[in-house]
Amino acid sequence: MSVVLHVDGDRWRDHLRQVAAERPGLVPVIKGNGYGLGLGRLARKAQWLGVETVAVGTTTELTEVAPRFGGDLLVLTPWRSFEKLPASVDPGRLIHTVDRLDELAALSMTDGVPRVVLELLTSMKRHGFTARGLREAAAVAASGGVRVEGVALHLPLGPAGGNLTEAEALMTEVVAAGLAGSPRPQVWVSHLTAAEVAALARHYPEVRFRQRIGTELWLGDRGALEVRAHVLDSHPVERGETFGYRGRSIPRAGTLLVVSGGTAHGIGLEAPTGAAGIKARATTMARGGMDAVGLAKSPFTIDGKARYFAEPPHMQASMIFLPAGVEVPEIGSTVDVRVRFTTTTVDSVDIS
Repeated sequence: MSVVLHVDGDRWRDHLRQVAAERPGLVPVIKGNGYGLGLGRLARKAQWLGVETVAVGTTTELTEVAPRFGGDLLVLTPWRSFEKLPASVDPGRLIHTVDRLDELAALSMTDGVPRVVLELLTSMKRHGFTARGLREAAAVAASGGVRVEGVALHLPLGPAGGNLTEAEALMTEVVAAGLAGSPRPQVWVSHLTAAEVAALARHYPEVRFRQRIGTELWLGDRGALEVRAHVLDSHPVERGETFGYRGRSIPRAGTLLVVSGGTAHGIGLEAPTGAAGIKARATTMARGGMDAVGLAKSPFTIDGKARYFAEPPHMQASMIFLPAGVEVPEIGSTVDVRVRFTTTTVDSVDIS
């Protein structure tokens, strides 16, 4: 009685190998909930792929990842002096992202010679040095205290092939800072296509581009991944009958189906929409109007269609309304669930 992620093992592993072959300098990103697969599992798969380095989102994720991967560990969130590192992690394996001069100075005063990647501000405008700040950081780093492992460019999500112009402009700042000519000239990039990275490599053959990739690697072949939930119960209902926590009335005859999966799994929870186009916004408005009258569509597919929640999902189960005439699945059978993997916690992962 659970929500299970089923993985076609052969197909998934073939995909991982293909991405690794197409992305020289691959740095698998392992963060959050492990893209629905779990941090530890992805760390072991990165070890299996034979990569040199993986990237975690935060220092707290090191506890799960470090014991299962033997290479270097890049922390994507910029280093802050108020954070404590897990005592169990070898500092020599860590590569810190740094985006502020004061934090770079503070890090240089810590024990040993910390390894750092200097992040350059992109149009994302989330973290990073300005072009001038990068030059100043390069000068500070040159005085010792830290070992610079390169520069990071975290570009925005956009249409395929849309980030090359910005990346080329940013590379001129990297060169101007004198960092592309360091003993280990590396630029760590995110959200560039393989073709864009290849173009940069042709323009800067002396630079090694390290490609930080998460979604494309772990979830790039969605056909290899399937989430299914168990049917727990079913109840025929007539129009006007009350049900659920809030005593709602059924609008018409049909069946109340109780299935595994609720808010504890991330089902029924939504992140803010990124809709930018007119059509996408219209769809969002239409969905909002349906939600207002109690017709929120669920991620559960039954008899070929995504069905509506009968009421907001419970913590570990959901009540789905099936109109009369829809084939009712048997108790103990499973139904498809369309989920956002990065916000879903499954009960188990079954890899064939």
